[in-house]
Amino acid sequence: MDTDFWLQRWEHGQTGFHQPRVMPLLQKHWPGLGLPAGSRVLVPLAGKSLDVAWLAEQGHAVLAVELSPIAVGQFFEEHALRPDIRTTPRGTLYRAGSIEFLCGDIFGLDAATLAGCAACYDRAALIALPPALRTRYVRHVYDQLPAGCRTLLLTLDYPQAEMDGPPFSVPESEVRALYGERWRIERLEHRDILDQEPHFAARGISRLGTDAYRLTAT
Repeated sequence: MDTDFWLQRWEHGQTGFHQPRVMPLLQKHWPGLGLPAGSRVLVPLAGKSLDVAWLAEQGHAVLAVELSPIAVGQFFEEHALRPDIRTTPRGTLYRAGSIEFLCGDIFGLDAATLAGCAACYDRAALIALPPALRTRYVRHVYDQLPAGCRTLLLTLDYPQAEMDGPPFSVPESEVRALYGERWRIERLEHRDILDQEPHFAARGISRLGTDAYRLTAT
């Protein structure tokens, strides 16, 4: 992962990928995962997403992982939270109530940390990674999540030749190739969203869809 690229985006305020609302597909499909209250939820490459706070409001313990200390600091500031901060071998851990942010590299997560997660919400991680890193990401993170772990995965699908990522296109065929060996895959919904994303259209994209998947680790 090009860590300098993402750190510079946050440093220079180039964060057009940040959404000023909770993701509607999360609100619609998360209850269908049927998670018990208190379940620990992993949110990889979280930025300062409002989705993290929403998940905590549903009664979950949230472990968000984010590379940029600027993003982490802004999350707690904007939610008026004063976190406890400590250094760990995996990065700097910020904790306030049921929300933890680990400021560090997603590839630095260890097996013990991932084994404690009953669920994962992946809105921005898989589609942020170039093809060469997506397999490594799935093997390192998803292969260490426990059996029975439930994931809500959101992806984008567009003609990759029409635009350089990130975000990258990850069509259903690739989702099934990446996860099919261990995870049961259910595509919950497909939406055509080009008319809602004028900045994609301005970059020459002719088609843009988003897909929601429920994954269950076997």
